[in-house]
Amino acid sequence: MRLASNEITHLTTEYQGRVRFNDADPLGIVWHGNYVSYFEDGRESFGRKHGLTYLDVHQHGFSTPIVELICNNKKVLKYGDTFKVVTKIQRTQAAKLIFQYEIFNQNDELVCDGQTIQVFVNKNNELSLLCPEFYEIWKQKVQF
Repeated sequence: MRLASNEITHLTTEYQGRVRFNDADPLGIVWHGNYVSYFEDGRESFGRKHGLTYLDVHQHGFSTPIVELICNNKKVLKYGDTFKVVTKIQRTQAAKLIFQYEIFNQNDELVCDGQTIQVFVNKNNELSLLCPEFYEIWKQKVQF
């Protein structure tokens, strides 16, 4: 899942991980649901690097639940393997966050790719149809 013209190359992170014992099934292969967990690791790494963590969002009175998830498995990871999650944010005018992910194995082969879409919800669990002010400020600050 390669980004096209709306790719923001300076807003990318790489998270390095290792497959833990509890991530694998009895055959030693990563259970398919754990790739989504690796997306989360990448998203949290992105937030720490670029100042957009869940706590940052929460401090401004919002949460960002996932409303859409795409996960395309290409190869498998096994217990003990190292991997890299490349996380990118996609530009959009809508009041949402679109992250794209690529997971590579230690041989730099694409194992999985995917996307999540998150929306802004205020403290009353009401959907925000406009980008919150703090997010607009963040976009200007990081030249998004």
